[in-house]
Amino acid sequence: MNAVGVILGGGEGSRLQPLTRDRAKPAVPLAGKYRLVDVPISNCINSDIKKIFLLTQFNSVSLHQHTQSSYQFDSFNDNYVRIMAAQQTPGADSWYTGTADAVRKTLNYYVEEQPDYVVILSGDQLYRMDFKKVIQEHIDRKADVTITTKPVPRTEAFDLGIMQVDKKHQIVNFKEKPGDTPALTELKAPGFDDERYLASMGIYIFNTKVLKELLDNDFQDFGKNIIPKAIEEYDVFSHIFDDYWKDIGTIGSFWECNLALTDIKPEFTFYDATAPIYTRSRFLPPSKINGCDLKRTLLTEGSILSGESITRSVVGVRQTVGEGTTIEHSVLLGADFYDAQVPPVSNTPNLGIGRDCVIRNAIIDKNVRIGNKVTIVPEGKKDGEVTDMYTVRDGVIVVPKNAIIPDGTIL
Repeated sequence: MNAVGVILGGGEGSRLQPLTRDRAKPAVPLAGKYRLVDVPISNCINSDIKKIFLLTQFNSVSLHQHTQSSYQFDSFNDNYVRIMAAQQTPGADSWYTGTADAVRKTLNYYVEEQPDYVVILSGDQLYRMDFKKVIQEHIDRKADVTITTKPVPRTEAFDLGIMQVDKKHQIVNFKEKPGDTPALTELKAPGFDDERYLASMGIYIFNTKVLKELLDNDFQDFGKNIIPKAIEEYDVFSHIFDDYWKDIGTIGSFWECNLALTDIKPEFTFYDATAPIYTRSRFLPPSKINGCDLKRTLLTEGSILSGESITRSVVGVRQTVGEGTTIEHSVLLGADFYDAQVPPVSNTPNLGIGRDCVIRNAIIDKNVRIGNKVTIVPEGKKDGEVTDMYTVRDGVIVVPKNAIIPDGTIL
């Protein structure tokens, strides 16, 4: 199997603001210790695809730092994760203007590896998939393109790209965001007991020759332009993936996805040793619990907890929580350093969360300094409200990276 992986680093990520204020979407932390980009890279590595190209453009510094420090293959093979930052060249003087444009402008680098197949992936999804099986299915069907699809109920299909397939799973029709219309009804997937529709997951397997032909134009986007053209002119098949898959494109989906990991039997687990999700090795000390009632909480390394209770929450690396503090249904992204490394400025709180605070339905970004007796809850605030100290989206209050919240503040 001669394949390369191409991971799309994403656009501006406006729906994930303020988490994407200083970082690209794939660099957003996940489950306390990972980054979103770790998921597609790990799926590639576990599928023996070890020549991986990561296409980046917006706020890419932290993404580059994480990738370079995490994925260093040994010097006795030619495997790599290669960062392809947007660049101006004599033949192209503009930035990436869409997913297809990004792949087109970097295509010559993949072709140098002479792959038979190019696997194109999104950088902001959570799932576990063996691409070897998908590629073998692609080969057995003599497909030109394979699109992975997820069976979804009608209520979720309105705003997705929906595929219609025949009995051999060849795609015969495609509608982008069909809405709750008769056109959607016609796309109903066969073979399911209940009403299901096949939504594109944005994961594509291309024969290299076919990909080159499909990109020989000025089309900007795969979903809107390239895929409809491919269905008309080539043999395009659907690989049906009926397992856990989550697109993390909004604050609400990010919050829900993280908290779902705290379930007793979560739909997605990081505890699968046969197909691990890799990330950066930090060499941090174990977490220390001075006295805190923890219930359904993911606790990562290097943290010091002295709070009253933490319930159904995710605690990121190097997170500190003071005495008497209560945290519920929240995602704490932790810190990049300890106070001893970067002491606080005069009259500002220490790094982390202070004493006797109440935090509920919140996302606390990295390196935040929260004083004592602070309340952070979304109740009573309008969705979409944005201030220097917080943003409210999808019913969740988000405290941005490096924010300073003084003692006694009520948000």
